[in-house]
Amino acid sequence: MSLRIANREFAPRLWAALLTVAVLAVCVALGWWQVGRAREKQAMIESFQRGTQSSVELKGDVTVDELLRYQHVRAEGHYQPARQILIDNMPSQSGRPGFRVLTPFRRDGSERLLLVDRGWVSLGATRQDLPPVFVSPEFRAVSGRLDALPAPGVRVGDAGIAGDTSWPRVLNFPQQQDIEKVLGAQVESRIVLLDPAAPNGYERVWRPAMQFGPERHLAYAIQWFAFALVALIIFIALSLRRLPGAAPAPTDSTSDAP
Repeated sequence: MSLRIANREFAPRLWAALLTVAVLAVCVALGWWQVGRAREKQAMIESFQRGTQSSVELKGDVTVDELLRYQHVRAEGHYQPARQILIDNMPSQSGRPGFRVLTPFRRDGSERLLLVDRGWVSLGATRQDLPPVFVSPEFRAVSGRLDALPAPGVRVGDAGIAGDTSWPRVLNFPQQQDIEKVLGAQVESRIVLLDPAAPNGYERVWRPAMQFGPERHLAYAIQWFAFALVALIIFIALSLRRLPGAAPAPTDSTSDAP
């Protein structure tokens, strides 16, 4: 296939056309994927903001499965301080190493335990020197946002140390079934992020679970679309050939003659 344009001929080679189509397909697909991720992150931010517009009482037949992520909730019952969980490898907002404290909460009239994330605590002097996280089991009300358990980017190995029977129990990014196994009881599918102003908590700076916001995804999308445009321009430039016998474009010249 060829197309004459002025004194040039557009005659792309088959291999170059196929390669360019493949590059365009990959770049455009990755660009739209980044746009989709930006929309997902924006939806998470909006859901997080809407979560505090109303609060739902967790009582009677109301379960966390019926509610949206980040919904603000309130529940009454008792902490179970004898069997608390420390989620390992959880940095503070400033990047210091430590744990997130998950405390089981027994709601009145519910067979499932509600896990309350009471915030971040620092490591002790050694890995065996666990922080004191006791809380009174007296009847109380707790309030906070619903969220999923913290999850790693890549899960490697088991959640805990086999044979460990000490409390509080240190677990590495546990899943719901891991926690149910160590507690010997059923737990709700979501946890409660304890309100920052609520008592009996630690460092709590809650925000949507994302490494970076939608703006960076949009920037990546623009880069991928730009790569696609550059690939198309290079393909067109390399496929244009000067026709035989075509006069070269005139150029300015100066004479040194007196």
